[in-house]
Formats: sequence, structure tokens, C-alpha cells
Amino acid sequence: MTDATVLALDRLRDLSMLKWYVIPFLSMIFYIYTREIKEARETGNWNAVFAGLTIFGVDFFNETLNSWIMVLSGRSALWTTPGDTALRTMVGWNIEIMFMFSIMGIVYFHSLNPDRGAKIFGISDMWFWAVAYSAFSVFIECFLNMGGHLVWEYSFWERSFKGIWLIFLFGYFHFFCAAIFVITRKAMKTKLITIGIIYLIPVLMNILGKAIFKWNY
Repeated sequence: MTDATVLALDRLRDLSMLKWYVIPFLSMIFYIYTREIKEARETGNWNAVFAGLTIFGVDFFNETLNSWIMVLSGRSALWTTPGDTALRTMVGWNIEIMFMFSIMGIVYFHSLNPDRGAKIFGISDMWFWAVAYSAFSVFIECFLNMGGHLVWEYSFWERSFKGIWLIFLFGYFHFFCAAIFVITRKAMKTKLITIGIIYLIPVLMNILGKAIFKWNY
């Protein structure tokens, strides 16, 4: 395994790493979702909450798949997070990243024009913001990578033209594609089933990984 992988596995899910700033950040997440749920109850529009849950769920899948890549390669995941954190939850996931992704969908939803036909620079409003937020996220990731906080091991997943496109498409853009799919469904049942499947897949992948590989990543 690479040095970054070994460091990322060190003290994995070790609760002694927890820092007090987790508490106020967690309170902020609760506050945001509480307000969104309150508004959803009043208006009947749950799309902000669903967008938030969808993007976090897809990130859960991404991180689970990343762990599978690490185990199957025996070398490294596509990305690892070996740096300082209040809690490392997976080889490429930590509590700070989780906090960010838990509200990214809500931020995205509230960026949208209520008019579904609205366009920006000739692009559908929904897809414009999906591209914009994906591109900005990749931009931030490059700085995290340069600082050694987010380590990329493979030549196809790096700060190159080919690598950046892969990170854009498979690291972020499909998160927003999933959110768009969910919030544009008309039936509440379809929205809930879709979100359920998004979470069920990584849960089963983790159970299977534990059963087959006896992993703890």
C-alpha cells in the first residue's frame, strides 16, 4: 500500500480523534435540515430536503466504491484523505467532507430558478448550476491535492486534462445528475424509492465487503 493509504487507514473511525468543533457544525446541519423540513411541511415541496439527501447518498456510494478500489488494488483508492481531521470515516472520507456534502444538495436546490424553463447562457438553469458547482468543486479539490490533504495516486486521476475531466464527471457531476433526476420526478413515491436505492446500494456494498474481505475501510 502507498504511504498515503497507510496514513489514511491509521486511526480509522477512532473516536478519540473527535474535536469539539464537530458539535457546532453538527448543530448547523441540524438547523438547516430542520428549517427545510419545516418549510416543506408548510408548502408540500420536499425537493430541497430530497436534493440534500440525494447528493449525500451518492457521495456515500462514491466513497464506498473508492474503498472497494483500494481493497481490490491492494495499493490505493482513487483518492485518500491522510491529513488531519476530526474523524476519518473511510479511506477517502472524513467528517468535514461529510458535513459539506450533507448540505451541498440544499445549496444547489436554492440556486435554481423556480421557473423550470429558465436558462443561463442558453443552458437550462438546472444543468448550468450542476456544471458550475461541479467545476468549482474540482477547482477546490486541486488545491486540497496540492496541499497534500487529498492524495491522488493514479495517472488517470490527477491534475491533467484527462484527469480533471474524470474527476469532474465521476467525482461530482453525477451527484447533481442524480439530484436533478429526483427533484424532477412528479410522484413522491418515485422520489422516495430512488433515494432509498441510492442508500441501499452502498449499504449492501459495505456489508458485502465486510463479509467477503473482512475489511474495515
